[in-house]
Amino acid sequence: MKWHTDILGDDFEALTYQATGADSVERTATLVRHVPKGGTDRQGQGHTVPRPLPRRSILFLHGWSDYFFNVELAEFWTNKGFEFFALDMHNHGRSLQPDTHGGFVADLDDYDAEISKAIGLISSLWPEEAGRPSLTLMGHSTGGLVAALWVSRHPGVAAQLVLNSPWLEMHGSSLVRRAARSMVGPLAHYRPEAVLRLPERGFYWRSISSEAEGEWTLDAKYRPPMAFPVRAGWLRAVLAGHSRVARGLRIDIPILVLLSGASETGMFWTEAMRRTDAVLDVNTIAIRAMALGRSVTLERIDGALHDVFLSPAHVRADAYARLSRWIRGYIPDDGGTE
Repeated sequence: MKWHTDILGDDFEALTYQATGADSVERTATLVRHVPKGGTDRQGQGHTVPRPLPRRSILFLHGWSDYFFNVELAEFWTNKGFEFFALDMHNHGRSLQPDTHGGFVADLDDYDAEISKAIGLISSLWPEEAGRPSLTLMGHSTGGLVAALWVSRHPGVAAQLVLNSPWLEMHGSSLVRRAARSMVGPLAHYRPEAVLRLPERGFYWRSISSEAEGEWTLDAKYRPPMAFPVRAGWLRAVLAGHSRVARGLRIDIPILVLLSGASETGMFWTEAMRRTDAVLDVNTIAIRAMALGRSVTLERIDGALHDVFLSPAHVRADAYARLSRWIRGYIPDDGGTE
């Protein structure tokens, strides 16, 4: 396996690999690494040596129908003394393969093998005598749900968990989730790849894409304006994940949850969608976040979009300031735990 220059430019490298799940299926995933050009130290007469790796690492998991593209987020973590990595999970982004369904997964546990292998690849970059670096796991939206479930099943690997608008529950309440499970369950059992005919809403894409009214350059192949088709098996997998969260995950590491201050999830565009979460019911998510573990910090950010770090500049500056404060409180400079 060999790292190569990533689509984000010379400051990023990517490594595509195969991981075999518990179901014996081999899946493709891609690990992205931030390697800034300035990442060398001067020694003597202009000679350079590789910069020493920090003792802290961060692995980011994207949301559904998404991929990693936020250079600013990578630079933030690097400047905080972390080695930054992001994972494009199977059937997403850089890991998309011909003749596969974009975004599809039949069981959220199917991501376990590629996440575990990514963490192993990260650890292998450090000399054996240095020991494994401290790991913070970060996830957005469905990636936040995946990250929380993974940490709950693999205690002792990640030292901290950061969740950016994690999709922890359906809109409204658990009653909506139970009703949805009862309706989609039979179809998902017999035809897991069947497409559900649901209303298409591109409002969130409209608020972030530079091709519409946002500021972010998105690859339409990796992040389509209307998202990938919703398939029965995928929705069943997400609903099952929600049910596990509702029962309580008992995560025993510090958790930070960042959410918008409000939601606007109607079927028609409104100007409020420029300053709210147009995807999730953030009040429901805020309540469900308390079921994650024993140490949960909740930050509500006025004016934030669904991905708080894609919000307008002054709003995401607020989000980064809150994240910085939490890092100072929960992640010591040596990478250990308080």
